Amino acid sequence: MDELNNHIVLAICSGCGIGDSLDVERIIRVAGEEHKGLSCMQHPALCSESGLHELNVLLNETGSDRVAIAACSPRVKAEQFRMPGRYLERINLREQITWVMEQEEEDTMMCAEDQVRMALAKLVSVWDNKPYIPKEVSSEILVIWGGMTGMHAAMEGAAAGYRVHLVEKGEMLGGYANRIHKLIPELGEKALLSEPDMESLSEKLKSHPGTEIYLNTTIASISGEPGCFSVVLKNGETTEISVGSVVISTGWKPYDPGKLGQLGYGLSGAVKTLEEFEHYVAGGSVPDRILFILCAGSRDQEHLHYCSVYCCSAALKQALYIREMNPGSQVYLVYRDIRTSGFQEEFYKKVQEDDSIFLTRGKVSGVTEEGPTLRTIIRESLLGDEVVIESDMVVLATGMVPAGTGDLQLQYRLGEGLPALEYDFSDSHFICFPYETRRTGIYAAGAVRAPMDLESCAEDGAGAMMKAIQCIECVKRGESVHPRSGDTTYPELYMERCTDCKRCTEECPFGSYDETEKGTPLLNPARCRRCGICIGSCPERVIGFSDYSIQSVSAMIKAVHIPGELEEKPRILAFVCENDAYPALDAAGFHRLRYTPFVRIIPVRCLGSVNRVWISDALSLGYDGILLIGCKPGENYQCHFIQGSELTEKRGENLQDTLQTMMLEPERIRTEFVEISDHYRITEIINSYLEELELIGPNPYKNM
Repeated sequence: MDELNNHIVLAICSGCGIGDSLDVERIIRVAGEEHKGLSCMQHPALCSESGLHELNVLLNETGSDRVAIAACSPRVKAEQFRMPGRYLERINLREQITWVMEQEEEDTMMCAEDQVRMALAKLVSVWDNKPYIPKEVSSEILVIWGGMTGMHAAMEGAAAGYRVHLVEKGEMLGGYANRIHKLIPELGEKALLSEPDMESLSEKLKSHPGTEIYLNTTIASISGEPGCFSVVLKNGETTEISVGSVVISTGWKPYDPGKLGQLGYGLSGAVKTLEEFEHYVAGGSVPDRILFILCAGSRDQEHLHYCSVYCCSAALKQALYIREMNPGSQVYLVYRDIRTSGFQEEFYKKVQEDDSIFLTRGKVSGVTEEGPTLRTIIRESLLGDEVVIESDMVVLATGMVPAGTGDLQLQYRLGEGLPALEYDFSDSHFICFPYETRRTGIYAAGAVRAPMDLESCAEDGAGAMMKAIQCIECVKRGESVHPRSGDTTYPELYMERCTDCKRCTEECPFGSYDETEKGTPLLNPARCRRCGICIGSCPERVIGFSDYSIQSVSAMIKAVHIPGELEEKPRILAFVCENDAYPALDAAGFHRLRYTPFVRIIPVRCLGSVNRVWISDALSLGYDGILLIGCKPGENYQCHFIQGSELTEKRGENLQDTLQTMMLEPERIRTEFVEISDHYRITEIINSYLEELELIGPNPYKNM
């Protein structure tokens, strides 16, 4: 790998209070003394038109490929400080020094000087980067299964000018929508129930020049990476197509009603599920008395813990079926809570206007059969402690479970299907990036990713298709998708050192690595999310990115001035996740929350990317303590890279081994997890850790 030229430009802003708190001239002098050939400038408003002009003139004069900007947080002014074709390192003097540390104090100055030293040391150690772009990037998109979600996804993709391959395992498009008697009014308007018209949507798709429809077809295999997936389809014979991205819309199925015996299922044919009743009303007649039990298996610790979203509205709709078909009928709905999603509140109110539709809140304790009559016992109802309702039929609003993605036949080292959550909904960073899965370039839409109704499925299909298109365009530019969107670096492996330990292939959350029979990793760069977890996993320092490697971070660690034991100025090294912890620190700055100037901060792509070597380097250099601060792991994790924080916990034993080998106290390393809103807590973590280290005493390696 070719190194960049050795010339670096350092630009310092003295605005926003930086110049009032720090001696900018001294920072420039210290930096110049330690980095020969360094070109420096300062400006009272570096992000202004005049400041940017002066910076660009200096960059053009020097021809430098590397620039350090010491000003505000890298999370702000990103557009103003874009430097295409150059390596840029942002030094956060404002939010993480000036606004949180005492002004004009020696320790504050030392912190600023060290952060500048660290940035310059990193820039010296980076190497040239040429974005990875596959030789032949396909602009075609695969949509798997043609229900409501898949059909709308395909239509949106074709309308945007992309060729879409829509694969359906059945003999017709439409999926569950084909089995629906009538649809709920769109946008909750007070209108009559509408007739489903899947045939016209199907014909529109089939006639569109941008779509190709495959019926009675299954997926035989999917291999490759974003931009160049190779897909083998099976329909009697096999067909191979190349696509750039994939939308998964495999839909849902009802929760197994056989598990709901306490609600009378299996007692007689008069106890049906919503889906069975939908088919039943097609016969044109209904009994006089029908009772609906809502949340049948949903929001139940013994069955499905979650709300299945569609059930309440579907039951209300079916209540109207009954009243339309049999004006003399009586309908009962027993609910835990009525939840009409989206814009369906007006529809709910319309159903309430019918005096023959009786709704009550309560818990069903049992359903029994007495001749042709079904007796439903309701506890804790609005009418008293216990109510018994007799009916001719009971309809169970059963929950929704995803149909699954196990039949994708992915040719990935980590499995043929998509990683799933507890109930088989596709796993992703579910709040920030709802369509993403743990397989880059493959996007989940509709009920396979979350419970939703038909209207939401249509919208979801369109959203996932937009992400699939975005992915293809990112691959064409050699850029990563979320959360490091626009990153053109990728892992580079020094295979002569590789011991085939398989840790990178096993720990990558996104399946970026395949492997040979021997266990040698085979990288698929376009699958990579640039989290760097593979760096943290590798014991042989084989893996590195051009601007984020064992060498570059080690250079930052070594650049810090470590005071001697007698100076009583401890040093804390904080590896801070750039996704949640770093923004929390910035927020602390905005709130002017104080924390110690003895901390030195290194942003990391993910806490899981921290390599044991960095810990050893820091301790042997005399750092008194090391803080690892990342996203919260656990069942409701928000780790942007799925399992980075969890891996950090698992690797904790190895870190303790390092401490034991060096004969250091276990408290020298602390791991903490925060949310992005934890700006008060993160300052308390730093300050309390300093107090703990002062009790322990200085690192004995300081004087070596």
